[in-house]
Amino acid sequence: MADVLKLAFVGCGAIAQHHLAGIREDCKNVRVTAAIDPEIEKAESMAADTGAETFTSLEAALEGGDFDAVDIMVPHDLHEPLAIEALKAGKHVLLEKPMAPTLEACDRILAVAAEVDTVFMVAENAQYWPEVLLAQEILDSGEIGEITTARAAFVAQVDSQWYSGERPWRYDAKRRGGGVVIDGGSHWIRPLRMWLGEIESVVAVSGRPWKTVEAETLLRALCRFESGIYASFDALELAGAMAPEQWFKVSGTKGELAMDAVFDGGLKVYSPASPEGRLVAEPRGWAKSFGPEIADFESAVLHGKPLEAGPEETLAELRTALAMYRSAESGQWEKVWD
Repeated sequence: MADVLKLAFVGCGAIAQHHLAGIREDCKNVRVTAAIDPEIEKAESMAADTGAETFTSLEAALEGGDFDAVDIMVPHDLHEPLAIEALKAGKHVLLEKPMAPTLEACDRILAVAAEVDTVFMVAENAQYWPEVLLAQEILDSGEIGEITTARAAFVAQVDSQWYSGERPWRYDAKRRGGGVVIDGGSHWIRPLRMWLGEIESVVAVSGRPWKTVEAETLLRALCRFESGIYASFDALELAGAMAPEQWFKVSGTKGELAMDAVFDGGLKVYSPASPEGRLVAEPRGWAKSFGPEIADFESAVLHGKPLEAGPEETLAELRTALAMYRSAESGQWEKVWD
């Protein structure tokens, strides 16, 4: 078995920089050997940083490149064709979330993945988010008692790194598969599922306060879990100034756990022993989740280690987003698993 994973970046935009930083911090046996982007200047910039060969298409890279796996980081409407192309070519595939914008497209990808003897992983980095994992430990310890409710708030000021270029693809509802929820909401839905279990149904309202984007930039939902617990989920992209906000709060019978809404924010516990709240660890932040994520993919490819979360796991976040969209249209509770 090889001791180095040769990786091709398919898409060299903003998220690729986070993946590269994670590789350099946590993945000593991963080498980026191909940089693929239809905008050749992006590929060349990545190549200058990594020593990779440059290509303008996956097809060209498969013909002339030297790599074992691909890391696909492209607009959502391109996930299905590129993932299937790479899988059929015998490459290991790390695919950015969502797997695809529709369940039917996901089924087609999974069907191909089941036919080949390579690793297929969907990159949901919240599974490896240091504060989320620490929160899980605290919840399991019983320090805040039995969970009674929770809140997740994906609220963020518009960041130019995700909306670069003359006409960013995220403006286009068809390319994105929707709006803010299907795009980044999974990073907040996954932790809720890790802590509270599976979501059974949702009721939601949505809007477009930032009208530059074709789909929703605001959604508020109530989630009913199979355990009987209810939690709220908020998503908001705003071009103007924003007040401070907490990204997560979990309430228990003895106290609460809260995470500040900053990308390097801390995790605090409020309990009978610490009624004023205590910082349970130095903040590491959302950006520190990419290294462990890619290290999991590396271990699966090089050593056969089972993934922390298989690709099917991401279907729950997609189903939840789609149920929220249906509810915003119907005005009623909608089942996640119908």
